[in-house]
Amino acid sequence: MDSDPQPDDGGPAPGMAGSITMEVTADDTAVALRSGDVPVLATPRVVALAEEAACAAIEGQLELDQTSVGVTVTLHHLRASQVGAEVTAAATLTAVDGRKLDFTISVREGEDEVASGTHRRVVVSRAAFGG
Repeated sequence: MDSDPQPDDGGPAPGMAGSITMEVTADDTAVALRSGDVPVLATPRVVALAEEAACAAIEGQLELDQTSVGVTVTLHHLRASQVGAEVTAAATLTAVDGRKLDFTISVREGEDEVASGTHRRVVVSRAAFGG
């Protein structure tokens, strides 16, 4: 998990970014996740990777009793990635509105764009989720 340097004020701020790289395995395919019948990177797995990158972008920026939860994802899955491919999801925090955190998402396989979109997370109390 990679994140850009964070500001000293201790809260999420526009411009923060994070990324996650993974190698596509058979467990990540549409066949395995039952979201299709081809052995390529499944859209639900791309969504999870995008959320993971957003979490990386704000890692260490919330109070200890807080976490963030995903509430919306708009994703355009543009091309297939085969088993064995290395893909990287990058998330950049574009706006903070109270508890709402908005991100842009880009997923790439080398120079090729695999997916792009937006993602919103909301800061919540860990206790509200049993944590």
